[in-house]
Parts: sequence; C-alpha cells; structure tokens
Amino acid sequence: MHQVATPDIDWKAIREDFPILRERAHGHPLIYFDSAATSQKPRAVLEALQNYYEHNNANVHRGLHELSSRATDAYERSRQRVANYLGAVSPDEIVFTRGTTESINLVAQAWGPKFLRSGDVILLTEMEHHSNLVPWQLLAERTGAKLRFVPVRDDGTLALDQISSLLTSEVKLFAFTHISNSLGTINPVAELCQKARAIGAVTVVDAAQSAGHLPINVRELGCDFLAFSGHKMCGPTGIGALYGRAEILDAMPPWHCGGEMIVSVALEKSAFKRAPHRFEAGTPNIAGAIGLAAAIDYIEQIGRSAIFEHDARLAAYAMDRLAELPGMRVLGPSAPRGALVGFVMEAAHPHDLTTFADQYGLALRGGHHCNQPLMRRFGLPGTTRASFYFYNTTEEIDRMIEILRAAAQFFS
Repeated sequence: MHQVATPDIDWKAIREDFPILRERAHGHPLIYFDSAATSQKPRAVLEALQNYYEHNNANVHRGLHELSSRATDAYERSRQRVANYLGAVSPDEIVFTRGTTESINLVAQAWGPKFLRSGDVILLTEMEHHSNLVPWQLLAERTGAKLRFVPVRDDGTLALDQISSLLTSEVKLFAFTHISNSLGTINPVAELCQKARAIGAVTVVDAAQSAGHLPINVRELGCDFLAFSGHKMCGPTGIGALYGRAEILDAMPPWHCGGEMIVSVALEKSAFKRAPHRFEAGTPNIAGAIGLAAAIDYIEQIGRSAIFEHDARLAAYAMDRLAELPGMRVLGPSAPRGALVGFVMEAAHPHDLTTFADQYGLALRGGHHCNQPLMRRFGLPGTTRASFYFYNTTEEIDRMIEILRAAAQFFS
C-alpha cells in the first residue's frame, strides 16, 4: 500500500489550524472528505476576516477617509497576491468574481457575443462540470455557434488522439477542466493550450479543483483565461478570480454595469474603465478578497508541490483500500490523479451510501456532482465521492473503509 509521508512537514500538526476538524457529527469524530465541494478554513483566514471587519471595514476606491484607504490598499494587495500566485504578468489581469462559475459566465457573456459568429465552434470535453458547459450552451444558442466535444475514454482520460480532428480552424474557443471533479483526471493543460493557440482558438481553463492543490503558472500553461474559486482552497465562500490575458480583457465590453466600473456617465452615454475594474461593478466582496489572500499565504507556507504530493498519495492509498471492498468500482485513472476518488458500490445507491456514512461522522458527497453528461457516459446515476486535502490522513481513510464495509453488510 502507498504510505503518505512528505519530509519536514508535520501534516497532523497542520490539522490543529482548522478548528472545525474538532467537530463531531452524530456523536462521532468528524471525517471531512468533501473538500472538492468546499474546503475547510484555517484559523489564519478566519482571523483575517475578523481583523478586516473589526479594524478596516469601509467601501473601496471611492472614499477619501482613512478606513477607505486601508480597505482599498488591502483589496488591491489581494489582487496582486492572486496575480503572483498564478504567475500573471500584472494584477490588471485578475478580475475578482464570486468564483469559478461567475468567472466562466463572465467570459461567455462578455467575450462570447463580441467574438463568436454563426458557424463558429466551441470545443469542450465530455467531463466538464455544468458550470463549464451550460454557459457555452446558452452562448451557442445566442450566437449560432456549434458545440463540439472531446470524448472521455473508459479509463477516465481524454481521447487526446482525436484532438487534431476536433481542434480545427472553425474552433474559436476551447474550454476544459484542469482536474475533473468526478474522475480526478489531470488534463495536460499546457499541451492543450499550445494546440489551441496554433489554430488561433482562445482557451478557458477551469481550475476549480487544481488552484489550491498544485503549482499553476498561467504563462507556462499558455492559457488565455483561467478561473478558480477561493472556497475550494481554504478561502471564504463567494470569492474567486478570473485570470485573463491583458489584451483580451481590454478588448471585452463590460458585462455587469453600475458604480465603480465607469470613467464618466452622461444621461445618454457612459465611458468605462479598463480591466479589471471594468468587470467589477458595485461594491465587491472586499472581505472575501482579503480572506483569499490570507488563504494563499497559508497555502504557500506549506508549498503547493508538497500539497500535491501529499494529496496524490492519499488518493492512491484510498484507491488501494477501496479495492479491498466487494462490488466496488472506482472511476478515473489510477495515476496520476487529483485529490479525490469517485466510486460506486453494488450494495447501495450513492445517496443511500452517503447518508449511511454520515451517521458515523463521515462526510462524503453522493450524486452526479454537476456532471450529468459524464455520469450518462459511464451509465451511472451518480457516484459517491471522497475528496481530500492536506488536513486529511490515512487513518481517516482506514476509518472510511470500515464504514463502507459496514454499509455493504447493512444494505446487503
């Protein structure tokens, strides 16, 4: 079996930074295996939020008083922090949003109508989360563009041998996930972006499951857009970001309009700021941005390479242990994979299995995981998903196996 041991890092001591991990559920110690849905928050992030509200709470950019200056400085430092984290050229390439979903919708609604025409092709994959599928469906309906899909093989990987026949000159945009939230598949982002760039297609990378788990440099990846959510990487809910190459952002019209994103307003016509402020109408989630920067600081202290190694070993260990159970089917590639395993057991429906596990303090996720077309591809109503982060342990996985074994006996 795989053993999880990354030198010089006391992973169990890190757990003490997360107060919620001391909670009990139905009288049992909490085992939180649902970080792909949302991660838990370390004390450093909670303290950053409290400090902002206690000492610096004010609206940004518009005030001339001391508190507004403090809040503005903290908000814009957070933008710079995100830019550094992603390897962006400038903080002006970072647009704060509510998360991955809003970021992708921003591209679909601001970039799409201006640059897509009837007959153009939007290339996606069969493994996309609904947030990276439905916006493009609606855009195709509005513009007359067509959707095309890269198939998923039985092993959960993309049919990369078909890329050359799918990524043709008609493709104007290629949107795909970095790590599948159901399969754990890690897609070759740099390779896909290079192939798209060669035919002039714009790329959109869904990094919801990767931004907090492994090193990302948008210049090395060569992507045009990249979207992620703060709440999946130790940050608050309701905050995330869209990275966009500066020349593309500057060519896009606003999508939400109101205060802050304007230069001047007359009764008949308005002039708008440059990116990123053009896309941030109204009062932003100031505390969320500050909390996101605190989360990035926390993650960087550990190191994303170390986190990836730790999480990958947890996933491999879980796959080894799950193989011991009768009637078990695990989806996705054996390796490399992201920090999750999706599986089905013959004994029980994923919803029933997840409900049973909850009674023993084990938080799993059961259902289609906003991947209905992917579930149909594999002939399943859904899966049970265990997703991990650096605060999880092999001992927790061992306890999960005990609970799943008991579930198999119960439902049989």
